[in-house]
Amino acid sequence: MPIVMKDQTYYRTAEVCKMVGLGRSTLLRWFRSGIIKDTSHMDRRGWRLFTEADIKRIEDEAHKVNQKKLVKVRTSDFLNR
Repeated sequence: MPIVMKDQTYYRTAEVCKMVGLGRSTLLRWFRSGIIKDTSHMDRRGWRLFTEADIKRIEDEAHKVNQKKLVKVRTSDFLNR
């Protein structure tokens, strides 16, 4: 369930992963490896909070990864003929 603070809507990690179709471990690995910048918003427990802009960045990266996989599959299908 989104959190609204000061007219800004925030989403938790599990919600973002579900929205984007990405595993939590993958998202956290992308943060650690610097593939995408970690969010700067945290709740009082230290849990990450994501804005719509953060979600868009994650979706864009997931789309790039999926495109690379698709090209790789198509190339290997071509080579195996």
